[in-house]
Amino acid sequence: MANSNQKKSDRVLLPPATTEVRFTLSMLPEIPGIHREEAENKAKEAYVMTLLRHHDIGAGRAAELLGINRSSLSDLMDDYDICPFAELTAEELKREVAQAMLILDKKQK
Repeated sequence: MANSNQKKSDRVLLPPATTEVRFTLSMLPEIPGIHREEAENKAKEAYVMTLLRHHDIGAGRAAELLGINRSSLSDLMDDYDICPFAELTAEELKREVAQAMLILDKKQK
């Protein structure tokens, strides 16, 4: 796994692909479906937020993968102690600000 202090340019990048993550938990009692679904959703959330923390994906992609809006993602980033502006290039920061301005403009109309 990539170190969070590692620069993006220092990483070996893999081509975009669909990723399937599986794990096995042994000796669990019978679990109600609604509890299993909640646990699976939380596991997906943690996985996506870890990718975001390490800058493997951007905030927009994280929100898309989780099926939430940017405002909800901002709350999640706070829950996971992920700074929204850490290690952004000037160009990336400009794009983030431009996206935020578009969202604000839409809300004001």
